[in-house]
Amino acid sequence: MKVNALKVFEKLLDEDKLLEIEGQIKFFLGDVDIIVKQKDVVGNIIQEWLQGWMDKRGIKYALNDNTQMPPDFFLNPDDKTSDLLEVKAFNRSASPGFDIADFRMYEEEIIEKPYMLNVDYLIFGYDMSDDGIVTIKDLWLKKVWEITRRMDGWSINLQVKQGVVHKIRPGVWYSDRPGNIPMFKSMEDFIAAIEEAVYQNPKTHESAATWKKNFIESYRKFYGVKLDIPRWQEIASKYEV
Repeated sequence: MKVNALKVFEKLLDEDKLLEIEGQIKFFLGDVDIIVKQKDVVGNIIQEWLQGWMDKRGIKYALNDNTQMPPDFFLNPDDKTSDLLEVKAFNRSASPGFDIADFRMYEEEIIEKPYMLNVDYLIFGYDMSDDGIVTIKDLWLKKVWEITRRMDGWSINLQVKQGVVHKIRPGVWYSDRPGNIPMFKSMEDFIAAIEEAVYQNPKTHESAATWKKNFIESYRKFYGVKLDIPRWQEIASKYEV
């Protein structure tokens, strides 16, 4: 059975009532078995659980050999440019702590493969009680620009260590608290932020002059649409607190 990301999302919520069920993580070694009570283990296991869930329901998919880049699942194994699904999970009692992608790999990848921008992110917000009971508190289906934002000093939220850019990090897309930095409002604004970060990052600065032109042309060739990407300076004020 072929389904898209939206159908997976709807089946989890409406048919399987994901937000109403409980689970546990058990580990067996020799004659000893335990219930795992470490919350940081849950996120990694959820992707494997989803794969098992799709197997049990006869949903077709192919796995991505490149574990460093999205997507995790190709929901259309015959066309690996559409119906792309990435799975993320985080402890709902804390802020999202997962990585979206390596920045340098991502800014190169979306020029070579512009369809990567249409990856659907299926995000599990989980909780684990003191006795190891796992529940899913929230489930979201989002595009990358709907879960990313700017940060102080940079046009996009990044993990930066000693001046070196590493990962693209998410914002808190579900919060409406005053002072929360807004998520990007469109794919075009997200691309503008990526281009600015390419310029800001010393490791990619030299490619900044042609980066947007190359991306626009690649997107046009693939989709037959010429995007109008603003300059970051023209839209930055939209994303201030």
